[in-house]
Amino acid sequence: MELIVAVVKFIAFSLLCFSTNAYTLDYADALEKSIIFFEAQRSGKLPADQRVTWRGNSGLSDGASYNVDLAGGYYDAGDNVKFGLPLAFTTTMLAWSVIEFGDLMHGQLQHAKAAIKWSTDYLIKAATATPNTLYVQVADPNMDHRCWERPEDMDTSRNAYRVTAQNPGSDVAAETAAALAAASIVFKDSDAAYSAKLLQTAIRVFDFADRYRGSYSDSLSSVACPFYCSYSGYHDELLWGASWLHKASADASYMAYIHTNGQTLGAEDDDYSFSWDDKRAGAKILLSQGFLQNRIEDLQVYKAHADNYICSLIPGSPSFQAQYTPGGLLYKESESNLQYVTSATFLLLTYAKYLKGNGGATTCGSSTITAESLISLAKKQVDYILGENPAKMSYMVGFGKRYPLHVHHRGSSIPSVQAHPSHISCNEGFSYLYSSSPNPNILTGAVLGGPDNKDSFSDDRNNYQQSEPATYINAPMVGALAFFASTPLAG
Repeated sequence: MELIVAVVKFIAFSLLCFSTNAYTLDYADALEKSIIFFEAQRSGKLPADQRVTWRGNSGLSDGASYNVDLAGGYYDAGDNVKFGLPLAFTTTMLAWSVIEFGDLMHGQLQHAKAAIKWSTDYLIKAATATPNTLYVQVADPNMDHRCWERPEDMDTSRNAYRVTAQNPGSDVAAETAAALAAASIVFKDSDAAYSAKLLQTAIRVFDFADRYRGSYSDSLSSVACPFYCSYSGYHDELLWGASWLHKASADASYMAYIHTNGQTLGAEDDDYSFSWDDKRAGAKILLSQGFLQNRIEDLQVYKAHADNYICSLIPGSPSFQAQYTPGGLLYKESESNLQYVTSATFLLLTYAKYLKGNGGATTCGSSTITAESLISLAKKQVDYILGENPAKMSYMVGFGKRYPLHVHHRGSSIPSVQAHPSHISCNEGFSYLYSSSPNPNILTGAVLGGPDNKDSFSDDRNNYQQSEPATYINAPMVGALAFFASTPLAG
């Protein structure tokens, strides 16, 4: 009872202090915009139904350094690099959003599926172009970051980077397998042939990841680090990948793999963040469903550690680990903090969904925590991002009355090819980076890195820690917004 009271007080205080527009947020509008953002991140030849019209074709010859076709996919954030590890994680989270909350997306479901397919089409090419090889990156970020260019104007090297049996990358390969397996579930009913292709490719990529073990950070060194170093190693991705393959295929061999290798891969490790790097918390939540719904005893340990993660977020819990800002925002890191907020919010809602079908509550120590309280905490995070915060600032670009105007994003900050058809070179672009003018192209739906631990935010294009968007910030937000857009008690 004390725990429930503590949670209620925390949420009530936050809402009382920072809710001048409480319960007026248009979650459906935010959902639509959160998906539109992915169209601004597209690489390759854009389709006829492209809605972000200030973008143009780019990266059409990606892969040429190995004589393979690697056009397509997504630029990860505000630069023009295609990083495989965060791209694959983005895809997994978009797919998981549809798996759990797709029935609530209504008119946005087809757009969400299109966002997934834009990535999976690329991942299939990256995984099948060359035997026993996975292409995991296009462009050298050290070179790319020396320029401020529209993707349509890129003239820096577009080298492709790959992992092989001799230079392995179990982390990025297993995450790619997870993405393809999760996506196969999304398309199972609407496109059976494509779903089967995704699953078969996932199976081969996971076998490659497991058979040739090693971290891609070691194999690719300076082009992977410090940008997307695999700090957590590759064990978490192997467990995560096997979990998704079991869910997608119902093949008992993956449950046997989890049973045999789970302890080594971190079954009993507790970690209190979930991100493109560290999948442990997500894997525990995902596997807990098998125990909660099907009473698979081998998975009880994952349910226990899923509880540990969830309880770490709950104020008043004996195992409370999280930090919140004075305005009530979950706070993990000074750089791109909202990635941890959107991923945690998604896990709170997903676990609440699993719990609702199985008693509706879990325990934190001797106290009971209900699914409804997890939803309330998740709602506070979403509402904060959308403008219910001390600054009265929406951290989703284009949403609400006040949002950041100086976004750290090359394509958004430079006049479009329609407005300025002539080439803007590598060095010429820096005048736009340093300009005090708002971005000429609105990066609709982008969720930025967000405020600091005192709820302060500097709308400054050079402040990439706070003003840069990323696909993996948005991807979990898609599922959360679908839930709140269609759940009457949440609005």
